[in-house]
Order: sequence, then C-alpha cells, then structure tokens
Amino acid sequence: MGIFKRKEQKKEEKKESKPAFAKASARQGKNYNETWKILAKPHVTEKATDLVEKNQYVFEVFPRARKHEIKKAVESLYGVKVLGVGIVNIPRRKVRVGKTMGFKGGYKKAIVRIQEGQKIEVLQR
Repeated sequence: MGIFKRKEQKKEEKKESKPAFAKASARQGKNYNETWKILAKPHVTEKATDLVEKNQYVFEVFPRARKHEIKKAVESLYGVKVLGVGIVNIPRRKVRVGKTMGFKGGYKKAIVRIQEGQKIEVLQR
C-alpha cells in the first residue's frame, strides 16, 4: 500500500511544479517579432498590384508559416490591422533545359487583406 501513496504524491508534485506562465509560453511556440522567419518577400506581379485597390497584398512566405503567424508578422512589421489571410501553395514544376530535366521549386504565397484606409508601402520609393 505504501507504493501507491508514493505514486500519488509524485503526481501531485508534478502538477504543482509548473508555473502558469510556463504553460502560456509553451503554447505560443514562436517569437512573433521574428518576421524574417515568416515573410520571405513581397510578391510583385500585375495581379498583385491590381489587388492593392481591394486592400489586399501578396507575400511569399516560408513553407511552415501558418495564417495566424503571418497575420502577427504583417501587423508588427507594417503597423496595420489585418482582417484576413489566405494561403496558396504553388507546386514545383518540371523544367527542361536541352536534354536535362529538372524542377523549378514551389513556394507558399499569402494574400493579406488589411483594413480600409490603411496602406503598405511594398516598394520603397
């Protein structure tokens, strides 16, 4: 019977040993101030510049980036209010140069919608 009491005591000690702030930091996982790990570069094309009129901006992001991480990164870097984030995975393509076959790498693209009246200066003048 003494063995079972020891196991119960150990379980209680483990529950009490973790402080409350340690649980919150473990859930967060990443430091959101490190935007260079999330946003690769702005995606500047004709379609992307047309989306600026609708308050939407396009960025190439790293493959493991999630929607909420992209939102926090854009808000902290550009100081705007993000309303929504859409993600598009562009697959790799086969490329042929002469006899040699290869692949052009794919990437992940994020379309970020911001609050009306705010702007992001993608290309610095």
